[in-house]
Amino acid sequence: MNYSETLEYLYVKTPMFQQRGAVAYKPGIDNVVAMDEHYGYPHKAYKTIHVAGTNGKGSTTHTLAAVLQSAGYKVGLYTSPHLKDFAERIRVNGQPIDHDYVVGFVANAEELIDELQPSFFEITTLMAFCYFRDMQVDVAVIEVGLGGRLDSTNIIEPVVSVITNISLDHTKLLGNTLEAIATEKAGIIKPNVPVVVGEAPLSLRAIYDAKADRPVIYAEDQPDDDRYEYELKGDCQVHNKKTILATIEVLRHTFDIPETAVAKGLSQVVELTGLMGRWQTLSQHPTVIADTGHNEGGIRYIAHQLENYPCKQLRIVFGMVGDKDIRTCLSLMPVNAVYYFCNAAIERALPAADLKMLAASYGLEGKAYPSVREALETAKKEASDDDLIFVGGSNFTVAEII
Repeated sequence: MNYSETLEYLYVKTPMFQQRGAVAYKPGIDNVVAMDEHYGYPHKAYKTIHVAGTNGKGSTTHTLAAVLQSAGYKVGLYTSPHLKDFAERIRVNGQPIDHDYVVGFVANAEELIDELQPSFFEITTLMAFCYFRDMQVDVAVIEVGLGGRLDSTNIIEPVVSVITNISLDHTKLLGNTLEAIATEKAGIIKPNVPVVVGEAPLSLRAIYDAKADRPVIYAEDQPDDDRYEYELKGDCQVHNKKTILATIEVLRHTFDIPETAVAKGLSQVVELTGLMGRWQTLSQHPTVIADTGHNEGGIRYIAHQLENYPCKQLRIVFGMVGDKDIRTCLSLMPVNAVYYFCNAAIERALPAADLKMLAASYGLEGKAYPSVREALETAKKEASDDDLIFVGGSNFTVAEII
């Protein structure tokens, strides 16, 4: 099999949450434990950093990797989902995993896949762990896929556990209260491992404090630090930056991280790691900005930023997947905008016509388009140079135009 055939094999043989949603989710770590043993416990060959949370995981993991890379370490980075190419999920010093490695790994794993019938995320987690070992990384920054307690990545013994924040998302799988979701996220907290939490109301802190065997570091309680310019400009990045800086202070007990590395990592995270889709400016005249925020917590920040963005006319290209809390997200979006409703080319996407109908009940007016590309092209044709076009609502909407 070549690379594209290998990915198609994985998509068919191992259910993929990114495409199919909850039916692809396999809670528990038994499969991963068995595969980890089969491959000789690859995650033990290097130090790890574990990052969970509802929003901000991608920005936090990429920036931590950028800082460590700037400090001279060889850094693995495992994140999900990908936007354009599967190889984005597994990087070393910002470079995506080699396609030939993916092909070889899957070819050698076919018998194991037949035996254990793992999910897509389970087998790719082991692929990442093995790749990092084979590439002899010093440290790997590992992003939780979903939840924490039963996530495939939760076999690692990290030098620090990070929980960015909690909001209502994946409620059918993680629970329909903040307390239930926080309990699942807190499952990454392990004995003798420092814990950094980005944002947490008092009602949730008791959950983290009870799970940890040492004082939890709450980043939002730390004073603002304006010494470093952060390349990522979304409103939510103010909180992510605090989480990152608090985590760096913990990491300095293990790694030599000079101030110059912190400054470089924060100011050049996109170049160093290949991060995409975080309040990303795609073009000018008119300005086109994309952001992958796709749940209540993420949309709340985006909506506030859009409402305060200086422009002649706000235009929003918007598409969501059907298994999100769509009504809550729509209720947060600005009404003073022209909407271009669309759906990405995946089975989880909510049809654009249905989204348009729901949005109208919240005072959001616009037309439905059969594709993200057509919606964006129409918005560009109708916009003046001083307008803002925002593209968002899901990872998949953004992925089709980056």
